[in-house]
Amino acid sequence: MKKKYPILEFDSKSRSMIDPSVFIKNRVKHERCVITFFRNALSDVVKRYNGTVIDSRCSEAGPLPVYQIIYKRKKISLFFPGIGAPMAGGFFDELIALGFTKFIACGGAGVLDKKLCAGHIVVPVSAVRDEGTSYHYMPPSREVDAGKKGVEAIEKVLKRHKAEYVLGKTWTTDGIYRETINKIKKRRKEGCLTVEMEAAAFFAIAKFRGVEFAQMERCQESCVKVD
Repeated sequence: MKKKYPILEFDSKSRSMIDPSVFIKNRVKHERCVITFFRNALSDVVKRYNGTVIDSRCSEAGPLPVYQIIYKRKKISLFFPGIGAPMAGGFFDELIALGFTKFIACGGAGVLDKKLCAGHIVVPVSAVRDEGTSYHYMPPSREVDAGKKGVEAIEKVLKRHKAEYVLGKTWTTDGIYRETINKIKKRRKEGCLTVEMEAAAFFAIAKFRGVEFAQMERCQESCVKVD
């Protein structure tokens, strides 16, 4: 199992010392959860639909409530997971332990493709794994795919509302201040449309835990010029 680099030592043969299914006892009775990085939008939806707090996830940064709303007679939960793959991925794993099985995430992303600009919607179908969290949930590989059912569900809703979007690859990285010029050029050649901090981890955790997950991103700014 020992590798030159510890991040490559994926272990599928022994159990975790700490697993969220052990310490999370209360389980929700509905399956749908929306993870969003837009806290203002989350607050607006909770207020509009008279949302209630059904659980709270905690860390040294403080409590993060899990909200529930009723939309078209269906229970849906909403959650802000913090920023970055380690924190957001850990809370995602806890949400799965709570009993949710179908997830959609909504977040922002930087733009790598010149055809995109601020406000465009991108639905990632795969992510380049340039972060650390995903390597603890699946064997090393360059990319990880999004869940097909989740992507299809997002597309169905976007088409119904006649919202323009594109499918594509995203680049997930931990080092927001180390997105170097050469790396950006390389990711563009690989076909990455956007860059963000969580998608690869989310995709890997969803596959490991056997839940449905997909993500949609709103481009936060116009494409950066590196040429």
